[in-house]
Amino acid sequence: MYVHCNPNPLGKSVGDCVVRADAIATNRSWRDTYWGICDVGDKQCDMPSSNPVWGQYLRVNGFRQFLLPDRCPNCVTVRAFASMYPKGVYVIGTGSHAVCVIDGDWYDSWDSGGEVCSYYWKKEDYK
Repeated sequence: MYVHCNPNPLGKSVGDCVVRADAIATNRSWRDTYWGICDVGDKQCDMPSSNPVWGQYLRVNGFRQFLLPDRCPNCVTVRAFASMYPKGVYVIGTGSHAVCVIDGDWYDSWDSGGEVCSYYWKKEDYK
């Protein structure tokens, strides 16, 4: 189920989806997450929105990346993913958006349930 959540301190919801999703998934503030991702970007000499940058941020925070099966491209939406994975903490990448799923609910500033998933990050030690 969709849960409205926007950790951006000014309520913005354009251009910072990676920071919002990672903040929710790591249970950190938007600002702490933003600067953590920027630190990784500085070390890699790349932008915070770059997949390798925010991916490395998740990796060092206990997440592991997975690809979705290729047998049915365009059929695994955020809504379907949340139903398929009812337990755990995930950050989904759609190619143009990032969203956090926790225990079968997706947390975002808008209902992104219809977005098609490309890959996901899973929190490894989630209980």
